[in-house]
Amino acid sequence: MSRPCKARVFSWEFKLSVVRRMLAGENVSALSRELSVLRKDLYVWRDRFRAGGPEALRSRGRPRKVLSEPPPDPPPGSAGELGSARRRIVDLERKIGQQQVELDFFQRALRQVREARRPTGAPGAAASTRSSKR
Repeated sequence: MSRPCKARVFSWEFKLSVVRRMLAGENVSALSRELSVLRKDLYVWRDRFRAGGPEALRSRGRPRKVLSEPPPDPPPGSAGELGSARRRIVDLERKIGQQQVELDFFQRALRQVREARRPTGAPGAAASTRSSKR
């Protein structure tokens, strides 16, 4: 009988640094081998980061609800100004993640369109359809 494997717990800073390396274009398989972390977990962290920003990597268990409307900003020079700036950074990082997802989607779609397109108009090129010989 085998012993159950104890789940490893990674710090928020570790997850954030790994996700940033992934978004910078590093090979996910190589990262997985280097850090001894399952590729599946790396992709989960990346998807959470894209959906909820760095704060989404912090929690375990049930994800937090996203506020539909940001709270009003406190007056400048108050103690809440730093918190407001941090919330704005989180919102901007989330937006960048969403834009990256959209950019990836459109790049894949463009690649598929280019691959499906046949060269035409060149002398001696095959016709796009065969002629019917009746």
